[in-house]
Amino acid sequence: MPESWVNLAERIGSDLHVDLSGPGSRRAVLIRALRDAVREGWLAPGTRLPPYRSLAADLGLARNTVADAYAELVAEGWLTARQGSGTRVAERAAPPKRARKPKPAPVRPATPAHNLRQGTPETASFPRTAWLAAARRALSAAPDEAFGPGDPRGRIELRRALTDYLARARGVRVDPERIVVCSGFAHALRLLFDGSRGAGGGALRGPFAVESYGLRFHSEILEGSGVQTVPLDLDEQGARVEELIEEPRIRGVLLTPAHQFPTGGPLHPARRAAVIDWARTSGGLVLEDDYDGEFRYDRVPVGAVQGLDPERVVYLGSVSKSLSPAVRIGWMVLPMQLVDGVLAAKGKREAWASVLDQLTLADFIASGQYDRHIRRMRQRYRHRRDQLVTALAERAPHITATGIAAGLHAVLRLPPGTEASAVKAASWQGIALDGLAEFRHPRAAMPAGDGLVIGYSTPAEHAYGAAVEALLRALPPSEASSESPSR
Repeated sequence: MPESWVNLAERIGSDLHVDLSGPGSRRAVLIRALRDAVREGWLAPGTRLPPYRSLAADLGLARNTVADAYAELVAEGWLTARQGSGTRVAERAAPPKRARKPKPAPVRPATPAHNLRQGTPETASFPRTAWLAAARRALSAAPDEAFGPGDPRGRIELRRALTDYLARARGVRVDPERIVVCSGFAHALRLLFDGSRGAGGGALRGPFAVESYGLRFHSEILEGSGVQTVPLDLDEQGARVEELIEEPRIRGVLLTPAHQFPTGGPLHPARRAAVIDWARTSGGLVLEDDYDGEFRYDRVPVGAVQGLDPERVVYLGSVSKSLSPAVRIGWMVLPMQLVDGVLAAKGKREAWASVLDQLTLADFIASGQYDRHIRRMRQRYRHRRDQLVTALAERAPHITATGIAAGLHAVLRLPPGTEASAVKAASWQGIALDGLAEFRHPRAAMPAGDGLVIGYSTPAEHAYGAAVEALLRALPPSEASSESPSR
């Protein structure tokens, strides 16, 4: 018996709720509710009510209770009852028209004219035609069992395609049995730390080191799983992994070695080797976020750290930057000791990444379309990066752009103490962007620097030039230009 609101839409053809709460007998409560519905106009004159037997069944009331309520309201003039016509709202029961109060104009936040936030590829460049062709091929070739519950590891077609691609393009040492498909990086982290209670997962229960600058919600996922995060300092060679030795409690480390997020730059080769040595000696684990691994512009791509030791590194990737965040597919390449625990956390039924999208992506990769899309977008993003760097050199030479050898964003280094005012000035220019401080770990000990994180991949092609112009107007002036000459 529902105690509050009961929907009668299926019975009377409109969306009406009857409040059955309040003091009194069930009969009295129903009479009051129907009277209020007529008085307030929720039941319009002439509306036919459901037969009392049906309404009694819907509301869980005795038939006599509903019949008596109808009879009382007919006697009061709220309802009419005629043989063959049913029970209806009386025409004279129309509520008096009430003066309508003018609705206040909605206050809507101004939509930024220019979106320079990091982390999103250009949406207009999604390869719709090639993706649709891949979907058609994949569906035509899919076996009947593909449309059943599925393997929690993910479709074998996708795991095989990823095995070939990751070995060829990223230097990952992998076979399909080590891959678990998920819906993205955040989902992968949750599965890892939930799955750490399973076989061989003890390495994921202790404190974890993270980079002093990074996506804050990654640290929040770890800490939400009861794992303390310890920030590592950064310099021009990447994370200072030697600090791991100074913290013997640390059980693992989360790194972005291909392109440190957001400051930019790869992890130095000596430090890549050092973190593997630390993991082997301490029994620790390295989580490798292969952020922007495909988008290098000025030199040969840096291979994955996982290739140095597949049993000490969890390799994590997705298509959210390379293809689209709308394709909710990511993957983990796991040490064998973690596979069972992660699968137990995921469950026997694949409920996170659509099998149809997995089959499509598998064909998209195997047919070479993924490589072609990456090459096309790499050229486009490189051109945008060059446009930004050239504009800064010509119009704001006192501002240095860093982290530009790879990725979808640049960090503009600002004079000390100017970040907050620059973010505010950008807002006045109609620009959505983030200051560097947004990505700083709350317990980071390294000195803070002022900067803006500029995502040059997000704007549409035709809007990018105007976005750069607006950005230049928001940047703080050089010290020389800001000084007024004395007269």
